[in-house]
Amino acid sequence: MQAIIMAAGKGSRLGSLTENIPKSFLEIKGIKMIEYNISMLHAFGIKDIIIVTGYQSERFEELTKKIDGVQCVFNPFYEQVNVLGSFYMAKDFLYDDFVYLHADTLCAPEIFESMLHEEGDMILPVEYGLCDEEAMKVKISNGKVIEINKTMPCDSSEGEFIGIAKISKGVIEDLRKATTQIMKEKEFSSYFEGAIQRIIDMNSFYIKAISTQDYFWSEVDFIEDYQRASAGIPDSLIKIVKEES
Repeated sequence: MQAIIMAAGKGSRLGSLTENIPKSFLEIKGIKMIEYNISMLHAFGIKDIIIVTGYQSERFEELTKKIDGVQCVFNPFYEQVNVLGSFYMAKDFLYDDFVYLHADTLCAPEIFESMLHEEGDMILPVEYGLCDEEAMKVKISNGKVIEINKTMPCDSSEGEFIGIAKISKGVIEDLRKATTQIMKEKEFSSYFEGAIQRIIDMNSFYIKAISTQDYFWSEVDFIEDYQRASAGIPDSLIKIVKEES
């Protein structure tokens, strides 16, 4: 199994916290967010890791140069495109089942393990319940994700996709095509979920939602997110990093 970590962004919404560092180099309990995610992948036997970099890419190259199996793919257009543009840069490095995740998103090992053990062409962990306007909202029918975007009304969604997914190798070719088509349409502001929606619309794959079951997860976009993550991060996640170091 492979993994692809999206880590190109600057994190300007975090203000002075990320003034001189990439967003995922922000530390929680003394550990960089990117280190949490690499350690989590390693803990579950995933060593073939692609990190898509942009802002201060050299820091990622320095951090990972002694970690076997990790390769950094630089997105020179990180300031002009959204996440799907970064995925586009690395899509041809994927050849096996893979985990997709954002470098600034953390989750409890229980969510990660549940996702890996679930069967389906795509497995999307979802926090069920009312979510805010900024959330990546999902509509679900009989356990299948039928719509995913930020624009649907909050009261029409079942919950929020947390930005971490398991995707089978059987989907890769169509995912590449969908990503390429969106880029050809110059939808440079598109999120990765724009490509997921096109896969959903094909109606050829089983896109399954699983519940986070109230386990910890956090996407760190704002100072309030950072504070919440710092207060709520479980000892089990910290332990994973310390056992590897």
